[in-house]
Amino acid sequence: MPVMATDTLAPGDQELLERIVEEAERRGNAVIQVPRDDQGSGYCFTACVWAVHKIPEAVVVGLPERIGPTLLDAYVDRAATGETFIPGRIYDDFFEGVPVTFERVALGHYTEYLGSAFLVYPDGDFPALQVIVATPEGQWPWDPGAPEGFAEWQPVLTESGRPESWTPGVDGP
Repeated sequence: MPVMATDTLAPGDQELLERIVEEAERRGNAVIQVPRDDQGSGYCFTACVWAVHKIPEAVVVGLPERIGPTLLDAYVDRAATGETFIPGRIYDDFFEGVPVTFERVALGHYTEYLGSAFLVYPDGDFPALQVIVATPEGQWPWDPGAPEGFAEWQPVLTESGRPESWTPGVDGP
């Protein structure tokens, strides 16, 4: 797996990179979790799946601690065996009764939401998708009838903060 030269890393970053690479070699991907704080929702993301499988890294925002990594693992398992995930298409088979879709992550969100991945890809040259999860009632963060605060809890990581790879209600959810 190609990884940057590590002699220039601070000791803490070197240890984190080693943990990421070890987990990716053992499991096929590494999942980094960032807990909720007073600045916003918790989130988690993959690291090394672009290096190991040549599939986009993925991030999910606002899900409970145990659910996010499970969703990311399912994404990696499926994508690594050849399934392609198309932004704006609805996938009903990740969670029973709860649809998900995908959107491309804008480069402006990489540092905040995929920061540790820069240890693996120091030039930031890797694709990333956001996995967006609807409410159990099928509402998306951009829906006018979505629960209050849902769009802030699960922000869409595009430049506009809304889907950009498709038009909601026209060729996507």
